[in-house]
Amino acid sequence: MAQATQMTEAAQLAMTVATAQLPVLSVLLALGTAAKVRTVAKGTQPGGMSGLGPAVLLAERWHAPAMLGCAAGEAVLLGGLMATGHPLFRWGTTAFFTISTYVLWELRRRRPDAGCGCFGDVSAVPVGFRSLARTAVLTAMAAGAVWAGPVSGWSVLAGISWITALAMVIGLLLIAALSPEIEEIASRLRYRAPCENRPSDPAKAESLLRASTVWQSHAWLLARAEPVDSWRELCWRFFVYPGIHPGLRAGGPGEPVDVVFAIRLSGRRPAVRVAVVDAAGRTVGIESPGEPVSVQGEWTHARHDSALYGSLASPLESRIEG
Repeated sequence: MAQATQMTEAAQLAMTVATAQLPVLSVLLALGTAAKVRTVAKGTQPGGMSGLGPAVLLAERWHAPAMLGCAAGEAVLLGGLMATGHPLFRWGTTAFFTISTYVLWELRRRRPDAGCGCFGDVSAVPVGFRSLARTAVLTAMAAGAVWAGPVSGWSVLAGISWITALAMVIGLLLIAALSPEIEEIASRLRYRAPCENRPSDPAKAESLLRASTVWQSHAWLLARAEPVDSWRELCWRFFVYPGIHPGLRAGGPGEPVDVVFAIRLSGRRPAVRVAVVDAAGRTVGIESPGEPVSVQGEWTHARHDSALYGSLASPLESRIEG
């Protein structure tokens, strides 16, 4: 009798552990779905997905559809595991991870340079033992969930016990230990691209410029509110506005000038600099209505030409940073 009781308790414990893996499987499916959709939605450059997942074995035009198709399948399995206890989704999840294990084995054999693509572009590391072991463990978890009772993932979370929570944590830690993506994400977080290599939105830079005190103190010089030229040089974004210098020529209506703003593309309060040049390219000093504004330095051949302004940007940047 005692032996039978012990066997029953062991069976119940095993079923509890197997049931606890439903949320673990759901987490992995959710992360895989979101990462694949994000990778495709980012608009990866042509050939950018050529080293990710089983899609590398297909023609390039099928890379994105194949990744989205895999994400759709994972989303269906995720919904089924969390919302129902139907065995169809349990068997489907087992089949999915079983096929994934085989495909990754073939991928490693035929394309040893390709990443598994399990979590989109984060899984760019070539398929190795850890990736294969992870899918094998997930297959075992899914097979155990088939044997578990007909409960949904939500009900497992709603009635969670300390044994269930412990089993979930152990399962997640095991999967994390077998995931090379953890190191990749940590490496990306530690590494920050130099300012000149970071993407920058010109509209955002212009918005920050307009909020600066330098803009406000020179806005009275502008003939129009929209720039006639804009370009980026390393960590600086330049904007050129047409302006009129009132009183520059006595008795005249005012001589046209170029008001060139430079805003640094880093920092919470980016530095803003300005230069005002006349049609001959000479730097001019301005007496603003409220306070004197001194603009130093000299530009030559200032015109509304992006290539020419680009050649002038480096000397200006050296003066700004110096």
